[in-house]
Amino acid sequence: MELAHSLLLNEEALAQITEAKRPVFIFEWLRFLDKVLVAANKTDVKEKQKKLVEQLTGLISSSPGPPTRKLLAKNLAALYSIGDTYTVFQTLDKCNDIIRNKDDTAGYLPTKLAAVACVGAFYEKMGRMLGSAFPETVNNLLKSLKSAESQGRSEILMSLQKVLNGLGGAAASCHRDIYKNARSLLTDRSMAVRCAVAKCLLELQNEAVFMWTAELENIATLCFKALENSNYGVRVAVSKLLGTVMATALMPKQATVMRQNVKRATFDEVLELMATGFLRGGSGFLKSGGEMLKVGGSVNREVRVGVTQAYVVFVTTLGGQWLERSFATFLSHVLDLVSHPRATQTHVEAVYSRRCVSFILRATVGSLLGEKAQIAAAKEICQAIGKQMKAVEAVVNDTSGENKSGAADIAASQHVMVCALQELGSLVQSLNATASPLIQEASIGLLETVTSVLLHPTMAARLAAAWCLRCVAVALPFQLTPFLDRCAERLNNLKTSPEAVSGYSFAMAALLGGVHQCPLGIPHAKGKMVVSIAEDLLRTAAQNSRLSLQRTQAGWLLLGALMTLGPSVVRYHLPKMLLLWRNVFPRSLKELEAEKARGDSFTWQVTLEGRAGALCAMRSFVAHCPELLTEDVIRKLMTPIECAMTMMSHIPSVIKAHGAHLKASAAMVRLRLYDILALLPPKTYEGSFNALLRELVAEFTLTDNSANTTTSLLRSLCHYDDSVLLGSWLQETDHKSIEDQLQPNSASGSGALEHDPSSIYLRIPAGEAVPGPLPLGVSVIDASVALFGVVFPHVSYKHRLQMLDHFAECVKQAKGVRQQAVQLNIFTAVLSALKGLAENKSTLGPEEVRKSALTLVMGALDNPNPILRCAAGEALGRMAQVVGEATFIARMAQYSFDKLKSARDVVSRTGHSLALGCLHRYVGGIGSGQHLKTSVSILLALAQDGTSSEVQTWSLHSLALIVDSSGPMYRGYVEPTLSLVLTLLLTVPPSHTEVHQCLGRCLGAIITTVGPELQGNGATISTIRSSCLVGCAITQDHSDSLVQAAAISCLQQLHMFAPRHVNLSSLVPSLCVHLCSSHLLLRRAAVACLRQLAQREAAEVCEYAMSLAKNAGDKESGGANVSPFAPGVSARSDIHCRHQGVNITETGLEGLLFGMLDRETDRKLCSDIHDTLGHMLSSLAVDKLSHWLMLCKDVLAASSDMSTATPLSSGKDEESEKKDEMDDDTMFTTLGEEDKSKPFVAPRWATRVFAADCLCRIIHLCDNADQAHFDLAMARSAKLRNPTNDLLVLHLSDLIRMAFMAATDHSNQLRMAGLQALEDIIKKFASVPEPEFPGHVILEQYQANVGAALRPAFSQDTPSDIIAKACQVYVVAMNIKKEAESKPKRTIKNTDDDDDDYGTIDELPPDSLITLVQPELPTLSRLWLAALKDYALLTLPAEFASQLPPDGGAFYTPETIDTARLHYRNSWAPVLHAVALWLNSTGFTCSEPAEAAALSGLQKRSTSVNLNQASGATPSAKSLPEINKDRMHLILGVSIQFLCSPRPEEPIEHVTACLQALHTLLDSPYARVHIAEDQLIGVELLNVLHRLLLTWNPPSVQLLVTGVVQQIVRAAQDYLQEKRNTLNEDDMEKESCPALGEGGDSGGLIPGKSLVFATMELLMFILVRHMPHLSTKMSDSPSHVATKTRLSEESARLVAATVTILSDLPSLCSPAGCMTILPTILFLIARILKDTAIKSADNQVPPPVSAALQGIKSIVTLSMAKTEETQKQWTALIRSTLACILEYSQPEDSLPAPDEVSMLTAIALLLWSASSEIIGVQSLQNGCMNRFKNALNSCDPWVQAKCYQLLLSVFQHSNRALSTPYIHSLAPIVVEKLKAVERNRPASNTELLAVQEGIKVLETLVALGEEQNRVQLLALLVPTLISYLLDENSFASASTASKDLHEFALQNLMHIGPLYPHAFKTVMGAAPELKVRLETAVRASQASKAKAAARQPAPTVHSAPTIKLKTSFF
Repeated sequence: MELAHSLLLNEEALAQITEAKRPVFIFEWLRFLDKVLVAANKTDVKEKQKKLVEQLTGLISSSPGPPTRKLLAKNLAALYSIGDTYTVFQTLDKCNDIIRNKDDTAGYLPTKLAAVACVGAFYEKMGRMLGSAFPETVNNLLKSLKSAESQGRSEILMSLQKVLNGLGGAAASCHRDIYKNARSLLTDRSMAVRCAVAKCLLELQNEAVFMWTAELENIATLCFKALENSNYGVRVAVSKLLGTVMATALMPKQATVMRQNVKRATFDEVLELMATGFLRGGSGFLKSGGEMLKVGGSVNREVRVGVTQAYVVFVTTLGGQWLERSFATFLSHVLDLVSHPRATQTHVEAVYSRRCVSFILRATVGSLLGEKAQIAAAKEICQAIGKQMKAVEAVVNDTSGENKSGAADIAASQHVMVCALQELGSLVQSLNATASPLIQEASIGLLETVTSVLLHPTMAARLAAAWCLRCVAVALPFQLTPFLDRCAERLNNLKTSPEAVSGYSFAMAALLGGVHQCPLGIPHAKGKMVVSIAEDLLRTAAQNSRLSLQRTQAGWLLLGALMTLGPSVVRYHLPKMLLLWRNVFPRSLKELEAEKARGDSFTWQVTLEGRAGALCAMRSFVAHCPELLTEDVIRKLMTPIECAMTMMSHIPSVIKAHGAHLKASAAMVRLRLYDILALLPPKTYEGSFNALLRELVAEFTLTDNSANTTTSLLRSLCHYDDSVLLGSWLQETDHKSIEDQLQPNSASGSGALEHDPSSIYLRIPAGEAVPGPLPLGVSVIDASVALFGVVFPHVSYKHRLQMLDHFAECVKQAKGVRQQAVQLNIFTAVLSALKGLAENKSTLGPEEVRKSALTLVMGALDNPNPILRCAAGEALGRMAQVVGEATFIARMAQYSFDKLKSARDVVSRTGHSLALGCLHRYVGGIGSGQHLKTSVSILLALAQDGTSSEVQTWSLHSLALIVDSSGPMYRGYVEPTLSLVLTLLLTVPPSHTEVHQCLGRCLGAIITTVGPELQGNGATISTIRSSCLVGCAITQDHSDSLVQAAAISCLQQLHMFAPRHVNLSSLVPSLCVHLCSSHLLLRRAAVACLRQLAQREAAEVCEYAMSLAKNAGDKESGGANVSPFAPGVSARSDIHCRHQGVNITETGLEGLLFGMLDRETDRKLCSDIHDTLGHMLSSLAVDKLSHWLMLCKDVLAASSDMSTATPLSSGKDEESEKKDEMDDDTMFTTLGEEDKSKPFVAPRWATRVFAADCLCRIIHLCDNADQAHFDLAMARSAKLRNPTNDLLVLHLSDLIRMAFMAATDHSNQLRMAGLQALEDIIKKFASVPEPEFPGHVILEQYQANVGAALRPAFSQDTPSDIIAKACQVYVVAMNIKKEAESKPKRTIKNTDDDDDDYGTIDELPPDSLITLVQPELPTLSRLWLAALKDYALLTLPAEFASQLPPDGGAFYTPETIDTARLHYRNSWAPVLHAVALWLNSTGFTCSEPAEAAALSGLQKRSTSVNLNQASGATPSAKSLPEINKDRMHLILGVSIQFLCSPRPEEPIEHVTACLQALHTLLDSPYARVHIAEDQLIGVELLNVLHRLLLTWNPPSVQLLVTGVVQQIVRAAQDYLQEKRNTLNEDDMEKESCPALGEGGDSGGLIPGKSLVFATMELLMFILVRHMPHLSTKMSDSPSHVATKTRLSEESARLVAATVTILSDLPSLCSPAGCMTILPTILFLIARILKDTAIKSADNQVPPPVSAALQGIKSIVTLSMAKTEETQKQWTALIRSTLACILEYSQPEDSLPAPDEVSMLTAIALLLWSASSEIIGVQSLQNGCMNRFKNALNSCDPWVQAKCYQLLLSVFQHSNRALSTPYIHSLAPIVVEKLKAVERNRPASNTELLAVQEGIKVLETLVALGEEQNRVQLLALLVPTLISYLLDENSFASASTASKDLHEFALQNLMHIGPLYPHAFKTVMGAAPELKVRLETAVRASQASKAKAAARQPAPTVHSAPTIKLKTSFF
């Protein structure tokens, strides 16, 4: 393929390849040329132009296929427009000669078509440059048009369209000729030709004024005729033509009107013409119109559907503003259509007409109008309904009977009502809460109007009104309960009117059915109300015969609707319901028999309706309350059901006796029965299978049914992929709701509410707007088929065989149309049964059953009806799946092989080829592997059968199925299949779209099969890959949108497997163009593809999409100089460019997708758009912040100025088939002032909600990206460094503004989203300081905005969920305000104090809030406790259900338990925390009676007042201690229950709130005593906390847990201390004292009962998690990697907290207990000291170290540990601890240097506090001395200083036995060190400090020495000090540290002299030179003092930094 990539065709390469590959090679070259010509240098092109023209014109005569000729023409035209144009006329003449050629053979046809295509392309590209030659060209084309066959006709018409397009107004002279020749072809038998004509005429009407003036009526007639027997494509094209011509006639373009004096058509004339088509059909109409219309004869449905689409095109073309202005007229016209007798001749026709009218309204009002205009439209509809209703009331009240036509008027008015009410409902539902003005404005009276229709005489209108009310209630949920009450009240007041009973019960049922869509539901009492009303209706039904039917129906309807409220409501009414059901049916067979003889036809009708109603309510119960279906309930249900089954057999005789009008009621009973049985497990009614199956089979084989009714289920039972054969892809178009009418099976698309009133309360099937149950006849058959599928798997083989044989017999008996109907039904039933078997994993049965089934199925494989063939193929596949035996499958396959080899007729070839595909589909690659080769070869042969496109379609479809199911096994057949696919793509005419669709499917399947291999570079793989790409390119260029969709999905697959080879630069722009296609499937495919691309390469996708906008801009600017001598061109080229950049503006693809969200209603499409935008947001939002925020802001602003929204051409509403995109678009811009007449709708509420969610996501993304986004100072500096830096904090005002806009909108969903965004903004920006005003935060300036956003949420009529959200935001905001205010005052705490930092969390909430809450606290606390009690009860396991209070709790009733649980689960944690704070602040002193009064005032319900008492007791019965005990149990119970096993999805806030509550609670003395008294509670709590730590490891949770543990330990300590004190007082007299504390005398701790053990277990767990090497188990395990990283700050705090608690534990033990735990504790502390005491640069002491030192101190000084019994153990412990520390403080090479200071401190602590135990142990003493020596000799002055301090403490120890050896050993070193300072004076403050501390040690030694040694000691000290003095000269130049030393020495000397005068003199006398230095220094000092006295005091010692250990250990 690479050889094809050259500017000139590589002819040598072409000659070398095989004949078969040449077309592909040529196509690939043309593709390359197409890309390269645009980009190439003009001079290069001109050089080679001559050769190129030769090559290209040569190709014209080489019979190119359709895609090749299209590209060829395009390239030739492009070549001439880029290069020189002087040979263009020669080429044109050549083409004309070819067209004139009389050769009509099939071989010459491609050449002719290529010439025609070239002519079209020339004119399109060069327009008026060829102006002189055009008359001849046009005549030539028109001449050949007459003799051409269908392919030629469509090609010529397409070329003519291009000629017209290129020439514009210049072609006026030929317009009439073209029109005359083309119009006759509008009724051509080839559909492709009809489409082409429609498009050609569409182009023509741009300039040909006569088309929409003189010829207007003829055009209309022509279009109506063209619509007869049309297919979907023709309907779309013709309706586009008709709609556009009508629109132009009404509002012509300015330019044409100015050129000619045109008579414009009036609005009425245009509408009259359109209506004719709708009501009359195409068979020509007479001018006299009126009378003719009244004559019978049905309207052609295709025409009606086509005209319906034309109405939509008409309105869309005129635009939204026009519709707004003329809506009233248009509405009345459209509603008149449906009231016309011609439109409603039969009920089904009426339903079809209603569907059409509803479609017109939905497609125009729903998508062209913005929200304001929609509200105005809703008002108009209300008025129309009111007007109709007045007319109806006039007829009803007119008793005189003057108004003869009254009944007909009422019948007609019902259809008008249905259309109007459905549109009104849909409007309100789509507006959602934005529609509230409609309800609130009394002048509109929407509710009054709609409820008045509930009294309409016809059922259809009443149901429509009820449906409309349901829509209103779902849109505005706060209206739901008032509506229900109003309906109930009216029902009671108007009990005597049959219409009222029926209408209001419909309304109530509809409202109950809507409850599940309302988030907050309805009060549960309404359930009781409904039951009582229904009971009343059923009870009184028999009293008044005029009302009995309505009352019976109404009663059961209401009960059925009640069931939709779910088990929580129904549970309480179930016994009553079961009784009612039992009573409807006779109790016994005897009564059943007796019944037959009684009654007249009316009583039977009522009885049957009642039983149908009861069964319907049962079905609703089974469907909506599966939880209540216990075995017992099912047994009780079966009694009436079995009775109903028996009754079925009696019905025929009853009907015979009383008349056929009972048939409908009987059918209804059967329908209900089948429905409920299908929902119950078949085992429950096994006994009745025989009778039941007889009924079912009779039902769908039409035994007793003379009509040929067919089921509607067949399509849904066939496989989705077969849609191409069934044409069911129409279900996936925008016109689905009207196209359904044209489907072949009976009653398709004729769903209407009146067919089954129960559907008013059922859930609507997905994708439907309004429920449309099918007519009863069809529904019963559907239900019987579905039930047959459920029952069949459970039936014996014998019966299966009988039924299958019976089916064959039925088919044989029936003839003609009836046979088809019976066969369709039977096949649907068989498919349903096979599907049931597969789902149950059971088999079909023995040989004879299979044989019978096979005969049945094989017989249908050559049925002329394609749907039956399809069903038969599907059944065959499913049989193979169910039987699953290789021989059986082989037999079936062989049968089809033989058939295919011999058969020549289309029918059997298609049927059997599909059979092969289905076999493979259901048995998969492995099961059918041996048939693969044969299947593939046969299908490949069939696919080449050019004579029948149908055979090609079916065989290719089967081939695709085989490729799909064989997977890798197909790899060997990929090349031949691929080459066949390419050949067909290049040769099959484009009009055979089904073949192309199947080729697309095959291509996709092949790509999937080859899969990831496609990335490879081998020769074969490269060929396969390039073939796939060529295939995709051909299908992408096809004119049919389904084929294009297939191409997109192929490229999507390719992109998945080989992303490098898919060229996004061309794919993305084409996808963007498709986004505005009028085809839903194409839009879906494009969005799905974009979604995948955006996941990987969002940035590239956006870039390429933007290039589309840029190119469009360039083209528009360059448009004017296309041709200097053609004045009209520039305008036309503008139009073109707008199509090219059809829809991307400066907002890029994102903006376009946001725009689509407003227009699209398809669920799948919208969710894909959401995902695509989500992926783009995730990868791009942070980098392009302004752009995305701008997008969201534009959407949220939804302002009237829509400049930023998407430009015109709203794809969906143009209801057009974009077969040839360009022309359509050009056509579409024909209305002159287009931009003004079609403003785009402002974003709708759902899109705005999505934008608000995007806003939250952007904040979250920035949060993860970079902290600078939330720091104004950092952001500003980043912006200065690089202006392109874009940081979120700079957009804060925009963020607040957007959140404000959303939070104050009409739409509730948007308000929620806005409040959420506001909360996120406040949380994220809470702590951002304002750089200009230190001490303030940035959010303070937005206080007013936040307040304004929240205020509306607190108004009266706000829904409760919004109020709750607003409260949440308010609290967050207030918290932050408080923090901001308290920030400057709060000093930064030292890390040591963090253990006690928990208090800061529990400080009372911010002032402003506490002032609000304070006065309410007594009441609130009471309610909080009640809520907690409820929560505790509701969390009980199911087996304790009996303990729940029978009448509910404080805030729930028994019915609401299930819904309440959820709310309690979400809100118990903050309540618990609140209660704990309150109890802590009141100190458990509040008793309840005081509050009971407060509460009773607040709550009316007496039951909830006695919250905490047994119902009999009086409130004052409990004493305060008892009440407090209960409260403690409640709080601890709730906490322990929750902390035992919080669900993993539980929010972390709940865990933290619960732990904080416990912490707060244990602050209060009462709670401490409570938990310490009963030790088991503490142990239990500790065990639960330990469990919690196992599953939750955020550090915050661990810190809180340590806090709670500390509280528990301290509580126990206090309690024990108290006991010890009291004991000590008692035991003063007695000698012996019992051992208090854990461990007793033995020292044993019992796990599970011991608090100390539980605590240690938990603390050990935390320590090992942060320092795994502490546990030998962990460090010895092979997976353990010995990493010694420094602890993180959080871990350090945690370890410190655990150490602190550990060191508190010994105080809880008896002396013996201490000895049990101390070894562990001391070992841990020593190890932690070793691991955390690591030298740091800034000499900071980490929290664990100070905690460890503190712990050592508190343990060593424990008094109670040292008893006689434990003395020996204690000594050993202390000694080994010291030994450990000595060992640990030894530096090791591999580890970081230990922090000597901390280690020395630990040693000194032990020496100082435990001297007696250590004295005399030589080895320890030596070790300690070594450590001190090392420290003294350390080069770090800080270590020296600290060492001196510690030595000082040792030297001063009261026990001389301890200090003496140290003095002897270390004092000399100290003296040496200090002497050395003279030579090496201190240079820094730290060094100075070391010297000062050393001198202090010496001074202390002097003081300690005895009098006789004092002189010697001073002789050491004084000279040293004097040596530090400086002389006068050197003093001036010395450093500050040096000067400070001088001062220090001087002062010390002056201090020592007076202290020891005698010894001082002796020393001074001995050394005169010292005396001189000292005197000099004193003099100098006095002199400087005198000098400085005037100025400032002399510097004193305090300039030295006084650094001490943060915690004083001594």
